[in-house]
Amino acid sequence: MSGRPDSGTGPETADSEAAAGQDESVDPLAESDDPWEDARRARWTAVGTGAALTLAGLAAALLRLTRSAPALVPAAYAGGAALCAAAAVLGSRGRTRRALWLLIAGVMVMALGDQFD
Repeated sequence: MSGRPDSGTGPETADSEAAAGQDESVDPLAESDDPWEDARRARWTAVGTGAALTLAGLAAALLRLTRSAPALVPAAYAGGAALCAAAAVLGSRGRTRRALWLLIAGVMVMALGDQFD
């Protein structure tokens, strides 16, 4: 810096620094101070994801039933959908960690059924 040591900040600089300090925007993805809100968000996420994957698995099972595919394929999709439905139920009861693992297992079962097709 090439400023003189006896120079001070002007009033316009001090005002802009104060305004910059007050203009802190809130990050919506940052953790909130309320743990109840975080838990509620985790429950709703588990329920929504479980319901969406359940519907997708059931739709895929029904589509595979109408075509000529081995019987194992729609059964795998239906089984994966059942695991995702169980995850949605667990998520609604607050067991979000177990719900996450069931969602992963359900998607893996559906992917395995897709490999048999």
